[in-house]
Amino acid sequence: MRWKRAAGRALLIFSLLLTGSAGAQAGEPAGGSDGRGPVTLVTGGDLTGYLRGVLNGWNEQHPREKVTLVELPDAADEVRAQMVTELRSRSARFDVLNIDVAWTSEFAAAGWIKPVDGGQFPLDRFLPPVVDTATFRGRLYAVPYVTNAALLYYRKDVLAKAGAHPPRTWAELAHLAKTVAPKYGLDGYAGQFLPYEGLTANVVEAVQSAGGTVLAGEGERVTVDSPAARRGLSFLLDGVREGWIPQRALSYKEEESREAFQDGRLLFLRNWPYAYALAGGPSSKVAGKFGAVPLPGPDGPGSSALGGSNLAVNTQSRHQKTATELISYLTSEAVQRRVLTEGALPPVWAGLYTDPQLVRRFPYLPTLERSILAARPRLKSPQYDQVSLAVQAVMHDALVHRRSTDATVARLVPELRAIVSRG
Repeated sequence: MRWKRAAGRALLIFSLLLTGSAGAQAGEPAGGSDGRGPVTLVTGGDLTGYLRGVLNGWNEQHPREKVTLVELPDAADEVRAQMVTELRSRSARFDVLNIDVAWTSEFAAAGWIKPVDGGQFPLDRFLPPVVDTATFRGRLYAVPYVTNAALLYYRKDVLAKAGAHPPRTWAELAHLAKTVAPKYGLDGYAGQFLPYEGLTANVVEAVQSAGGTVLAGEGERVTVDSPAARRGLSFLLDGVREGWIPQRALSYKEEESREAFQDGRLLFLRNWPYAYALAGGPSSKVAGKFGAVPLPGPDGPGSSALGGSNLAVNTQSRHQKTATELISYLTSEAVQRRVLTEGALPPVWAGLYTDPQLVRRFPYLPTLERSILAARPRLKSPQYDQVSLAVQAVMHDALVHRRSTDATVARLVPELRAIVSRG
């Protein structure tokens, strides 16, 4: 999964890593034996540039424990690959990893990150669902840093002309997408349906909105063959077969789908909060003509896949005390406010979502808070990467070839069971 960004750029990047002392060789101590010393912060490209200012604040207060910023490529898959390469080699280069929330279970199960003492952090001030993303088998292995939940964007001008309200259920969404959208020359509905991490998020959202799950527990059991899960899969599969999800949407990622909505070609769009600022920008054809609500479900509001990133300490780190204190700094209320105002990323502090000044500047915050509170982690599994790839491959094939729900489940279940059994 990717971090999403507003402020004129595309994906909110879910990958932040705090790494060992600049210039130190892998496996070579970078400082003293008291757990303190310089650290390096590695992130998938910080496109808004806010992080350097945040780290300057730390460096001014900690001249002997400075942070050096290193940026990795934007793509989450590449960030993960570089992180895993270092961790598998038991390198001490990375002190703290800010990992996609979906990777927490995998990294914890592999022994790459150490358990965290929750008492050192203000977890009770965070939005409750985000804390669950940082746990594995009942233990806290990371600290939430950035969160995310999807919204349903809609053309309020078109719905007003049609005398309709934003949909609260799938049936209402499908009806409006089939009847209203064509009258105004629009496609009905799009999410992110290219075979990549975004498709996994869309699939999981549909399944859990219907009350089902893809995997149970910490990924030990495959549960996607339940009636509820089938109902969720049918929402997407039926949408393509019936045409209110256009064929072209099967090639959309976040940016392609946002551009389709922003160019005035879509009635409804599932996307992350970063799209709000861009759709309301001066170059947008729908500025002032759209709104955003929580995702619909089969019988009422649905449930988003919870995105974001967590900060975790590398078990091989030689400066674990400094790393832990740096995490405290990055998850403090003051820095979390800057995460939103300068980084355009959804913070984890609950109180910021009702701050009057922030709500005036970011009017989608109350809606986003409701979406986050109703959201659940994408999937918990020590084999998350393999599970996600299987979901993407099977579902994209089913969408392209308009396969039935039964045929899709019949293929997906044995693939997931094979992955789980290997774990």
